Amino acid sequence: MRASRQHEQPDPRITTARRLDLLPLAVEHAAEMAAVLGDPGLHTFIGGAPATPDALRSRYERLVAGSPDPGTVWWNWVIRLREEDRLVGTVQATVGSSARGTVAELAWVVGTPWQGRGIATEAAGALVSWLARRQVSAVIAHIHPDHLASAAVATAAGLSATDQWQDDERLWRLEIQR
Repeated sequence: MRASRQHEQPDPRITTARRLDLLPLAVEHAAEMAAVLGDPGLHTFIGGAPATPDALRSRYERLVAGSPDPGTVWWNWVIRLREEDRLVGTVQATVGSSARGTVAELAWVVGTPWQGRGIATEAAGALVSWLARRQVSAVIAHIHPDHLASAAVATAAGLSATDQWQDDERLWRLEIQR
């Protein structure tokens, strides 16, 4: 993976066998996603507050434009639940180089009405598989120690908790074997 291919996605859409489509993030998703992410309780562990559609549109414009750092690639998807034909969350990977190879930092969020149905687990697992086919040597996530649901998602995706911490969050890691 070369940094010069900053925003190129060879396979922009990721489809799971079971029920999800991971669609590349587009500015047009902002209005629907503002409703999906609108529960203030959703922000307990991720911080912040629900964004208005306009604020989310501005954020999505920045994300779609790509990282200003040529050594970092931003890949962002919305999660579409096929059976309901609606967006229900997001997954993302921030990919960059480290001394140990190319590392992808993952994040995921699923709207409150769709939690507890395995959607984040399915989406994160699909993303890890997709990244493993793209020369990524490790996948990491930072998870608050009280966020048991995200810890379960990370575990299901193959990540393991480490003894490293950053900003009160534990680092989880998966080394991709080549």
